[in-house]
Formats: sequence, structure tokens, C-alpha cells
Amino acid sequence: MAEFKDEWTQEEFLRAKKELEAQGRQVLLVDTIAKPIEGVETLLYNPYELKEYPEGTVLLFYCDTGKETKERLPEFRKRFPDKICISLRGGRGYWRKTLRI
Repeated sequence: MAEFKDEWTQEEFLRAKKELEAQGRQVLLVDTIAKPIEGVETLLYNPYELKEYPEGTVLLFYCDTGKETKERLPEFRKRFPDKICISLRGGRGYWRKTLRI
């Protein structure tokens, strides 16, 4: 698998989602705190459901600040070894509803 960073900003996520999905790879924004981000499709953290996605799927985890999901990346990567696990920098607190790519 290609090399991916540990964290993506919202802008990096939006750009990568567009590019990677054009190549047939899924990019999912995963909610670990049961607080969806308004204006974007999110998926509630459910390990059983996430394991069903194809190998190479990108899972972008978020919390309120981004700190907890970044600290938990090793756990996520161990749980989903065939997925690409990344943390959203700044979490939902830094998400800007008006930012579009």
C-alpha cells in the first residue's frame, strides 16, 4: 500500500477523497464520539461493520480535538490491518462547514 500520513487536515481529506474515490478506493470519515459532522457523510465507529469494507479502504477517524484518535492510531491499525487508518487533525472542532474542494 502507498505511504499515508498519520493525520489529514480537512482540506487534505476532501482532496484525497475525491482523488482516491476516482481510483475506486473508498474513503470513510469515522465518528468515534457519536457526534456527526454537519454537512458531510460520517460513519459511526463500529469495528464489525468497518471490517467488512474492502482491503485498502481509507478510514479517517475523528474525535472532538483529534488528539485521542491520533493516540489510538496504533490500536486502529492493529484492529484493521488491511485498511489505511488516519486521524483527522483538529477533530470535529476544526471542521469548517463552508470549506469545499
